[in-house]
Amino acid sequence: MTTSVVTGGAGFLGSHLCDYLLAHDHRVICVDNLETGSLENVEHLRDTAFTFVYQDVVDGIWVDEPVDFVFHLASPASPIDYLRLPLQTLKVGSHGTQNALGLAKWKRARFLISSTSEVYGDPQVHPQPETYWGNVNPIGPRGVYDEAKRYAEALTMAYHKQQGVNTAIARIFNTYGPRMRRNDGRATVTFLHQALEGKPLTVFGDGSQTRSLCYVDDLIRGLYLLACSDEHLPVNIGNPDREITMLDLAQASIRVTGSSSEIVFEALPTDDPLVRRPDITRAREILGWEPEIDLDEGMRRWVRALGREPVAG
Repeated sequence: MTTSVVTGGAGFLGSHLCDYLLAHDHRVICVDNLETGSLENVEHLRDTAFTFVYQDVVDGIWVDEPVDFVFHLASPASPIDYLRLPLQTLKVGSHGTQNALGLAKWKRARFLISSTSEVYGDPQVHPQPETYWGNVNPIGPRGVYDEAKRYAEALTMAYHKQQGVNTAIARIFNTYGPRMRRNDGRATVTFLHQALEGKPLTVFGDGSQTRSLCYVDDLIRGLYLLACSDEHLPVNIGNPDREITMLDLAQASIRVTGSSSEIVFEALPTDDPLVRRPDITRAREILGWEPEIDLDEGMRRWVRALGREPVAG
C-alpha cells in the first residue's frame, strides 16, 4: 500500500487531502500539533488506514516505516493566526520544512510543499504566472507568512538540486469550503457565517479588492495530480475563471444563504493585496488540471456541509 505523510493533516486543507488520499488507497500518517488544526476534522477517519501523530514538525518528524509521499501543509495560513503566531510561522516555514524535506530524503519519498499565492505579495503583474517574482513587504504585518513560504520554496529547491530529493511546489491561491474555522478570519468564512447568522457582513475598504476563489475539492485534486507528476518547478493551483471583488463575494454569500444581512464597510488592513488571480497555464499543460466547481455551487455545497439548506439558484 502507498504510504503518505501529511503534515498539518488536521487542518482545513490537510484533512481534505487525507480524505482524498484514503479514497485513492493510500495509508495516511497525519502529523499535526493542533495549533490551528482540529481533531474534529479527522474524527471520521477512525477505523481507516489513517494514523494521527501529535507532533510539532519544528521539533522533528519520525516515521518508522517506508514512506512514498510527504505532503508538507503544516503552517498557520490565515492572517489572524500568523499575526498571533509570528515566530511559530517563521519556524514552521524554516525548521519545519527542513524536517519534512529530511524525512522525504531519508525515505526517498516524493515531497510536495503547499506554498502560497502570498509569495507574489501585492502583485504588480496580473494575473500572476509562476515566473513573477512578486512584490512583498518583508517587514510588513503579512511578512512572516510571505517570507516563510518564500524561504520554504528556496529550501525545497535547494534540497532538490543539491540533495537529489524529488520535490514539488504548489502555489495555492484562495481556497474555501467545509472545515474552515468559524474564527479563521478570511473573508469567505466570515461572510458565510455572518450571513447565516443574520449579522452585518463586514467588507474592508470599498470592497473593490479582488480574489479568485477555488473550491477545496478542486484544489485537493490539483495537489494530488502535482504530487503524482514529475514536475519540480512551482505550479499555481487556483481558480482564475471568476475573479470576484470582496463586495461581490459578500453579496453572493447573502444570495446563497437567503440572508437579510446588510453590508457594512471597515478600514482596509495594511498590505492587503488589491488583486489576486492565478495564471494556471502550467497546471493545465503539465497536469491536465483546471477547476470544475464555480463559486455559487461551491458556496451551496459548503452551506449543506454546515447542515443548512442553500437557496436554489
